[in-house]
Amino acid sequence: MDGQPDSAQGDWGPFGRPLFDDPQARRLSRVGVVDIGSNSVRLVVFDGAARSPAYFYNEKIMCGLGAGMPETGFLNPEGKQRALSALARFQALAQGMGIPALTVVATAAMREAEDGPAFRLEIEQETGLKVWVIDGEEEARLSAQGVLLGWPGADGLICDIGGSSMELAQLSGGAVGRRVTSPLGPLRFKDLEGGRKAREKHIRKHIAALLDKIDVTGERMFLVGGSWRAIARIDMERRGYPLHVLHEYRMDMEAVAETLRFIEKADLEELRGKCSISNARMSLVPYAAEVLTELVAAFEPSEIAISSYGIREGLLYEQMPQKLRDRDPLIEACRFSEKKDARLPGFGKTLYNFVLPLYANSPETRLRIVKAACLLHDVSWRAHPDYRAETCFDLATRANLGGLDHPERVFLGLALLHRYRNKRGGTRFEDFYSLLSEEQQRHAEVLGKAMRFGSMLWMSDASPKATARMEWDDDTQALALHLSAEAAPLFGEVAEARFNSLARALGAKSTKVERSD
Repeated sequence: MDGQPDSAQGDWGPFGRPLFDDPQARRLSRVGVVDIGSNSVRLVVFDGAARSPAYFYNEKIMCGLGAGMPETGFLNPEGKQRALSALARFQALAQGMGIPALTVVATAAMREAEDGPAFRLEIEQETGLKVWVIDGEEEARLSAQGVLLGWPGADGLICDIGGSSMELAQLSGGAVGRRVTSPLGPLRFKDLEGGRKAREKHIRKHIAALLDKIDVTGERMFLVGGSWRAIARIDMERRGYPLHVLHEYRMDMEAVAETLRFIEKADLEELRGKCSISNARMSLVPYAAEVLTELVAAFEPSEIAISSYGIREGLLYEQMPQKLRDRDPLIEACRFSEKKDARLPGFGKTLYNFVLPLYANSPETRLRIVKAACLLHDVSWRAHPDYRAETCFDLATRANLGGLDHPERVFLGLALLHRYRNKRGGTRFEDFYSLLSEEQQRHAEVLGKAMRFGSMLWMSDASPKATARMEWDDDTQALALHLSAEAAPLFGEVAEARFNSLARALGAKSTKVERSD
């Protein structure tokens, strides 16, 4: 197959060659981090393509270290025992996984409790883990870096809520700017004397102070933290939203207001069950909702996005060389998946160049999705043929792929579905299609059918004379296929049927197949 060059670099445009085999990237291929928060203690082990890592292992214990601390000044005794037990287990797990050392950070509860230093020493003596107790500004910086893991070059305001504190950080052009911290974690004020009115006064006072220090109004707001994610999941329930992927879920100020009213009127236990939210988390949601009400009113964000990436992902980002940070997380993850799971690793690039004539003058935002689809077009080949289309759709819409908003996930999933299936009707995914316009659905079908046809023309690099290329004339709506004599035998009956199916999806007025001698 022969197509147009991707760019002057000749290898996937501005993203260069894959970096996951680079020694610096492989050093990051399995990294374990532990976050000791005021509400939970969590271990995450990252594995895979370092720029867009998979979660090799993820375990959380709701210890409630900060529960009762505003009144006593000390860490919760029961929480300390649960945390110590969890950390001993995490250390043993890490040793079993061959991880040389865990990176362990502790946040608001341990930095502010009178017995925080003593508990830190106890952890180190009992488990051998070195614990780094970080201040609020460092917590904000790491959370912002976690957001950059999924949104390279992001601009806006990061808002990370934990059990005992809330941090804000400014992002501009992919760089972390001013950072501030506040005591607006729900564990700290939920039992404030005076009830709701006292809480509202308390929250408004601290948000006004934040606004004086970091005046970032009218920009995009990234919400980080379990309480925000729980509110977003409830927003999905209220809307009947089909795609239950929290990362990159979008809301606006009106949606937030409606959902907060919905929470106030709801039976919280019933809602908790429907949304699969833990008891411990759900108990904090009403108080986090009060914070979000005032936060949105003060900063008036143009858009609100949920980030599943936070401080733990920020710790991984911290260890990356800059050349890795600059990569597109979507493309790197798809390349890694192709290398690991495709029948012919490397064919995705050939396929991309083959379909590229259909995308003349397309913006890079469209081309990166085309690249991702071509890389993933064959990674589900081991699935039963009757279910490959569904497996592909699930992969694109639910996998841990950074750098994709929800409509892009569905577009990618629909394109991959059409890679294995002519029609999109009659699937269990039809509710998802509503996230795309009819025109976007048609474009996804064209891409899928182009890959479906192109995958019939497997050619070896050892046969350079076997070439196939397409031409699309947008003015005359004409589709042409040019085959060298060596490639012509590949254009059999099934390939011809798929070529004609692609032409119909394009709305081609004419088709032409040329075979050269």
